[in-house]
Parts: sequence; C-alpha cells; structure tokens
Amino acid sequence: MAEHTVFDPSRHDQDSIVRGLFDDPTIDVLDTTADQLLSLRQLLPTAADAGEEPPRWVYYPWHRTLVRVLGPRGFDRLRLDRNRNKIAIEEQARLRGLRIGIVGLSVGHAVAHTLALEGLCGELRLADFDELDLSNLNRVPASVLDLGVNKAVVAARRIAELDPYLNVQVFADGVRADTLDSFLDGLDLVVEECDSIDTKLLVRHHARARGIPVVMETSDGGVLDVERFDLEPDRPVFHGLLGELDTADVAGMSIEQKSTIAATLLDPSKLTARMTASLPEIGRTISTWPQLGGDVALGGAAVTAAVRTFGRGEPLPSGRRRIDLDGLVSTGLDPVAGHAEG
Repeated sequence: MAEHTVFDPSRHDQDSIVRGLFDDPTIDVLDTTADQLLSLRQLLPTAADAGEEPPRWVYYPWHRTLVRVLGPRGFDRLRLDRNRNKIAIEEQARLRGLRIGIVGLSVGHAVAHTLALEGLCGELRLADFDELDLSNLNRVPASVLDLGVNKAVVAARRIAELDPYLNVQVFADGVRADTLDSFLDGLDLVVEECDSIDTKLLVRHHARARGIPVVMETSDGGVLDVERFDLEPDRPVFHGLLGELDTADVAGMSIEQKSTIAATLLDPSKLTARMTASLPEIGRTISTWPQLGGDVALGGAAVTAAVRTFGRGEPLPSGRRRIDLDGLVSTGLDPVAGHAEG
C-alpha cells in the first residue's frame, strides 16, 4: 500500500486485513481511542452520538504504523471543536463541502496544511511534478525523511497524519494542457503557487473558462492576489498586468524574457528592499530568488483567510492585497495591515 488506508473493522473483509497487520511484528500499533472518546464526551454541547460510531484503524505505510482513531463524525467534531465560534458549526459543515485544487507544493504545502488544519474543505487536489530537495527545507514544513519524495506526496502524507478522513488527491506529474481539465473538474477554487509562468497562465485561462476563482500568494511583502472568475467571467488574467498573454505567447521565450514577465507581475516598485537588492544577484551570487519560511507560513495563513471568507459567502473582491509583516513590525505602529489594489 503506497498511501494511508482507513479500515472499518465492522466490515469482515477489512477486519481480516487489520488482524494481519496486527500479527506483523515490524508494524507499530497506537491506540488512544479511550482518551479520544473521553474528550469527545466532555465537549459542550455534548455530542449526541458520542461513542455510537465505531472507531477506525488507519495504516500509514511510510511509518509502518497502525493507528486507531474515532469514527469520521466524532473525529471531526473533536478535532475541530476549538474552531468554534470563530467558525460556527453550520459554517464548518458548509466549508467541508469545498473542493480546492493547489498547484505548486512549496508555498502550496503551507496552504494545503493550513486549510486542512481548519477543516476548510472536503477535498484537496495537490499538483506538483517536483521532488523535495534539501534546499526546500528552509520553507517547506517537511523533514529529511521526505527528501527525494514528490512534493505533492509529502504534503498529502502530512495531511493524512492530521486528518485521515480528508479526501486528498495527488497529481504527481503536475498539471499540463492535457491533464488540467481533469484537475479542475468540479473544483470550487484554485490556489496557484507554481514557479512556471507558462503554468500560471495555463491555469488561469482554463479556470476563467470554467468560472473558477484563483488565489495566489507571493511571499515577498505578503502579496495576496484574488481573481474572481466566477463573478467576472471576462476579467483579464493577472488583473490585466500582462494584457491577454497566454501560454502560446511565452512558449518560445528565453528564461530572461520570462523573468521580465515575472518582474512585471511582482511590480518592482513595491518589492521589499532586500528582494530588490537580490534580483540582480540571481545567477551571479545566489542561485535563485530568496524565500523565507516565515513568509511562506504567512502565505498559508493569508490564503486560508481568503478561502474561509469565500466559503462563508462573504465579500472577497478581485484584486491585490499586501500584508507586509516586516514593515508593520519595524514601524512599531498599528496601521491597517493590508489594502486592496486593482
């Protein structure tokens, strides 16, 4: 078994598999369901069906560990209890119906995990063709045990250890023109966090054609972009910053030409001072553009706030917001953290 499996021992065919795992001396077994059930029964208001739902066994092959957890209703009720009342029970149920796709699992890993933490979706689709490298571990919340593993798989495993019941689909080849439709089919929202300008454009043009909103966070200066193609079917991609540029237009471009496009998207006049100073050093004294773990964590929080707002049906207009934590911290003031552009 390549990924985790949830077993219901009340089903005879699954019970026999669980007993076989029990008999394997190389597999660790963890059972804290007595404590979980006690915590469930202590919730306010009392869970009406506490204890009625049979526990499940979850097997994590990458750890060779079998874990017993509450059934899906009790698990969700207990794990997400501290969300109340910042997220009302009715809102939580509605958010659990969202289907969200994430393209690019560096910043996207932080986004995916934070969405799962808050229980803001019922299905996640994770797309990335790349494998985790040691150089990623300054910002991707993974470990040296994950090196060489596909980035989407790494994120999916971490989420499975948090919530084994959340439906997570992995697209380990990333997204391409011939696979993007299957990735987008039925999604409510797309989070785009990849490096390729070609893929950025491809995702947006296909999402716009389907009326799916796109959210993107750019770590430098806390830039959050929202494109509400569901409400504005004719909205130019990237807020019109690139005109109607599409993938065919950039297919033959050099890396330098694509870098110029990326700089246009970032708006050089509003980059942080340290990023501005770094750009001419790329390929000379530094390998690529710098990115910090704290900025990526902020990106996860920012995108999650946008998804939470979207899922509640609250206003989330298209445009660009900036949440510059370094600027806020250094001023010692308490201004409004973000403003909208475009």
